[in-house]
Amino acid sequence: MTKPMGYLVVFFVPVSVILGAVLGGAWNFLTPVLVFGLVPVLDLAFGSNTKNPTPEEEAELLAAPIYKNIVLACGATQILMVAGGAWAFTHGDWTFLERVGFIFSMGSSSGIIGINVAHELTHRIHEKDGIEHRLGKAMLATVLYMHWAIEHVMAHHKNVATFDDPATARFGENFWKFLPRTVSGGFRDAWNMEAARLARKGLPAYGFENRVIRYLLIELAVLVFTGAVFGAAGLAYFVLQAAVAIWLLEVVNYIEHYGMKRKTLPDGSFETVKPIHSWNSSNWFTNYFLFNLERHSDHHFKPNRRYQILRHYEESPQLPTGYAGMILLAVIPPVWRKYMDGRVRLHRAANNMPE
Repeated sequence: MTKPMGYLVVFFVPVSVILGAVLGGAWNFLTPVLVFGLVPVLDLAFGSNTKNPTPEEEAELLAAPIYKNIVLACGATQILMVAGGAWAFTHGDWTFLERVGFIFSMGSSSGIIGINVAHELTHRIHEKDGIEHRLGKAMLATVLYMHWAIEHVMAHHKNVATFDDPATARFGENFWKFLPRTVSGGFRDAWNMEAARLARKGLPAYGFENRVIRYLLIELAVLVFTGAVFGAAGLAYFVLQAAVAIWLLEVVNYIEHYGMKRKTLPDGSFETVKPIHSWNSSNWFTNYFLFNLERHSDHHFKPNRRYQILRHYEESPQLPTGYAGMILLAVIPPVWRKYMDGRVRLHRAANNMPE
């Protein structure tokens, strides 16, 4: 059974951002160096954990408030870090390269603490108090990606592993071609989902009832506030750290479903999402670090499961290493295809997947 204190390892990310800013110089690059240099080594050192909780353990894990409190603390941390980062960026006596390093460090933190935890929280749409879902959207506002709360839950989970899903990378598609397709397609899907929802109520798409429009106005207000308080430099920092965070989200999306495809049924619908339709990894370290995000097969199989009870499935396709290492492969398309295309072919053949 997982131990809650293990999930606190994620806080080394914002701590590393602060440490780098205090020390200055090359230390401003500390966070991406740790994430993409140290984390892959730790994944290899600690190995995998494929054990699943028993029903009794699941009940215990769900009843323990600490798991919810940790992600809520991440939400508060993200908001404070982005605001504090704007102050540091505009008050620090840094060179251009130091500023670049700080943006990459802060953007890495926003991707890991911000978007990843927001992902967990925005799935809590059925909770009575709504605190988690609202906090998740607030976290997405810090990276200018609030529409993703609609697209991910309502469209991606419905269309995953089909050509209808812009967040599913197609077999042979390299990351740099996938990136503009998924960013533009994700916004389009969020808009279309909202337009369809409003049409069912007899309401126009272009109005304040449209959550995409409301979210864009919130993001505009955040940008105006940032510019007013921190000036042009603070505004540039905010937009650039958000861009780094979004890049991290989308490269992880690329990894999670590359080459996966569901069968089309005789009635034209798609087969039910199964654990075989998402890449999985049960690295002990990264699954603590990313709140079991690498157990992605179960997340799509049972989207409402909380992170602490996500399960490992042997029938799921398994990544050769954790997400940090896979990102390093994904950004170099020939290397990615060398390691992944054969795995895709084997998995498709074993599960009778369509081409």
